[in-house]
Amino acid sequence: MSQYHVYSLPVELLDILTPRNAVNESQLSKPTSPEPPEIATSSGPRTCNICQGATFLALDDQRAHFRSDWHRYNVKTRLAGGKPVTESAFTQLVDALEDSLSGSESSSDEGDSSESDAVTNLVNKAKQQTRSSTPDEERTPNAPQTALTWFHSPPSTQIGVYKALYSNPKNASNYLDELREMQHSPEGGRTWAMFMVAGGHFAGAIVRVSRQSEDEDVAGKSSKKPLNKPRADTEVLFHKTFHRYTTRRKQGGSQSLNDNAKGNAKSAGALLRRYGEQSLRDDIRNLLLEWREEIDACERIWIRANGSNRKIFVGYDDAVILKGDDRLRTFPFPTRRSTQSELARCLLELTRVKVTHFTEEALREQDEAYLQFLPKPKPVPTVPAPEPEKPKPIKLTKEEELLREKWNRLLEMVTKGRLEPLKAFWDREGPNIGSIDARIPEWTGERRATLLQVATQAGHEDLILWLLEEVRANPTIPVSNPKSDDPDDPDDGDNRSDASDAPKTLTKGSRRTAYDLARSKGVRDVFRRCAAAHPDWWDWLGAGRVPSVLSQQMEQVQEEKKKERRKGLKDKVREREAREREKEKEQPPSPPVQEVPKSSMPQSNSMSNRLGGSTGAGEGVAGLTAEMRAKVERERRARAAEARMKALASR
Repeated sequence: MSQYHVYSLPVELLDILTPRNAVNESQLSKPTSPEPPEIATSSGPRTCNICQGATFLALDDQRAHFRSDWHRYNVKTRLAGGKPVTESAFTQLVDALEDSLSGSESSSDEGDSSESDAVTNLVNKAKQQTRSSTPDEERTPNAPQTALTWFHSPPSTQIGVYKALYSNPKNASNYLDELREMQHSPEGGRTWAMFMVAGGHFAGAIVRVSRQSEDEDVAGKSSKKPLNKPRADTEVLFHKTFHRYTTRRKQGGSQSLNDNAKGNAKSAGALLRRYGEQSLRDDIRNLLLEWREEIDACERIWIRANGSNRKIFVGYDDAVILKGDDRLRTFPFPTRRSTQSELARCLLELTRVKVTHFTEEALREQDEAYLQFLPKPKPVPTVPAPEPEKPKPIKLTKEEELLREKWNRLLEMVTKGRLEPLKAFWDREGPNIGSIDARIPEWTGERRATLLQVATQAGHEDLILWLLEEVRANPTIPVSNPKSDDPDDPDDGDNRSDASDAPKTLTKGSRRTAYDLARSKGVRDVFRRCAAAHPDWWDWLGAGRVPSVLSQQMEQVQEEKKKERRKGLKDKVREREAREREKEKEQPPSPPVQEVPKSSMPQSNSMSNRLGGSTGAGEGVAGLTAEMRAKVERERRARAAEARMKALASR
C-alpha cells in the first residue's frame, strides 16, 4: 500500500517523473534496446477482470473491492449482457439515485440489505436505459476516461494522482508542473471542505491536507524529545453530521420528488418526511453560515449530492458557495453512507498517491492491450435528405370554385368532341369565362393555350369548324411550351402525323400554331377551307402557318383528278384481262381426256379394296401400335360391311 502523500512527495521522485502519455509515445516510437528487460516482480498489483482500471497493491484492498457496490453492480450488469462501467460512471449513477447507499453507520444486516436493494435498483435502471430508443452509449466517448493521471519514474515505478486535485483537470499538459507546485504549502497550509448528503444523512468537515513548512520546522526545533509516531499529514479541523427522516425504508426517493411526480401525499409519514427534509436543509445551511470563513479559505470544496440535494449548497439567496465556483469538485470514486468515517476514508483516498511497479516491457504490453480494448468508432448514419414540404392547399372562394368547375366541364367537352352540349354551355357561360381565345389556366394542368389548340390535338373536325367559323377562334396564337424555348416540343413527338401532307419539321426560331397540332389530313383541310372562305379574318398563310387554301373549285378539281385516276386504273385492269384472254386463245388446245367405262375396268378382287393396299393387310399396319392396329381393323370391317349392303341393295 502506498505511503506517499500527494502534497509531500520526495524531491528525488519529482525530479525524474514524466507524464505517462509521453512515456507511451516514446516507447511506441523508439525501438526496444538490446538489453534484456526487467521481469516484473511477483509483488505487482492485482487487478479485477470485470471492473475497468481496478488495480490493487494488497490482498486486503482486492477483497474490499470484491465486496464493494461498484464490483457487485458490474457483476450483475455483466450477467445481464451489459458492459461494466468505470468508477466515475458508477459515481454518477449513485448520485442520480438518492438513497442508493443510504442507511445507518452500523454494519448490520439491515444496512447490507439496503445496499443490495440499491445495487438492484441501479441494475434495473440500467436495463430501462438500454431499452430506450436513444441509449446513452451513443453519447459516451469511444475511449474510457479514468479519474487518475499517471506519471512514470524509471526504471519501473508509476504513481497515480486524481485529476480532480488540479486547478484545471482538463489541461493535461500542466499536470506535472502543478504537481511540483503542490509540494510548496501556502501560508497557513491547505484546507479542504468536504460535504456528503444522501437519504437524510449528512456529513461535513473542514480538513487541513498540508501544513506550513515553517510550522513543521519550529515544531521540530522546540521538541527536545522525538515524537513517538510521525505527525499526520492531514488533520480534521471541524466536522459535523446530521440525520433526518426523509425517505421510506427500502423505497427510495425523497418525499419532495414523490410529491412532484404523484402529488402531495396526506399520510402522517409523508408529513414527517417533509419536515425532515426542511429541517435537514436548514441545519446544513446554518452550518455553512457558521463555517463561512473557513470555507472561503479552502482550496477545494468536495460535494457529494444528487440534483435535488445539491440545491441545498448552491443556487439560493445569500449562498455561501457560489454556483460557478472553480473550487467545486465531486468525488471521483464511489462513496458509501454519509458518515464521518466515510469522509475520513475519502480524504485518505484523495491524498494518497497510487503506486505501481511495471517494467517498460509490461507498460508496452498494457498500451497495446489498451489500444485493442478501445471500441471501434461507430459508422456515422447517413441522414436522409429532408423531403420537400408539400404545398399547402389554397383555400378558394365560392366564386373561384365555380369558375374552376366551369373550366373543367368546358375542357372535358372539347376533349371528348361533344359539340351540341358545348354550344349550349358556351351560349350560357361564355361571357363569364371570357373570350373564346382566353388562355387556359395553369391549374388545369393543360399544356395548350386555347380551346382551339385542344380541339385540334384531339382531332374533332366538326368542333374545330364550329370554333373557326361560328365563334371565330384565333388560329395564329402560338402553342405554349413551358419547358423550353425550343419550338420543337419533345412532348408532342407522339402527336405528330405520319401523313404525306403533314407540316415539315420547324426550323429553329419559328413558332407553332394550332395548325401544327393537326394529326390528320381531314383536320388540316378544315383550316384550309376556312382560310379560303374567310381570308380576311386572320393571317392564315403567315402567322397561322396554313400552307395553302382549299376552295370549292380546288376540291372539285381534286375530285375530278381522283375520278380520272380511278378510271385510268379500271382501264388498265380491263386491258390486262383482255391480254390474258388473247394469250389463252393463241395457245393450242389440250387433248381431251378419255374416260374409261366402268365395265371395261378390271374387276378388283376383295383384297385390292382393303385398307392398306392390295399387298395385304400385314404390310399396311406394320409399325403401328396396338391401338392403331385395332382402329385400322375396325375401318376395314366397316368398309366391307358397307360394300355388302350396296351389293344387296342392287339385287
